Amino acid sequence: MQAPLDLAYGPTSIAFTWMGFDEIDEVSGEGTAELVDDGSIEIEFEYENCDEAALKATRDGFSTSLLEI
Repeated sequence: MQAPLDLAYGPTSIAFTWMGFDEIDEVSGEGTAELVDDGSIEIEFEYENCDEAALKATRDGFSTSLLEI
């Protein structure tokens, strides 16, 4: 699928709408992404034909240490 996003965002969340193409079919929809207290990101999006998807991403082995040279 190829589609540009129109965004509205705050400190811990993003709302978006999109319109584009999936192969030769026009598709569009809306969604949200939110940073959860445990550090994960939950993403939900919905096609205008009512299909929905939800994703949750978590960091694996993330380190906040800085490299000093």
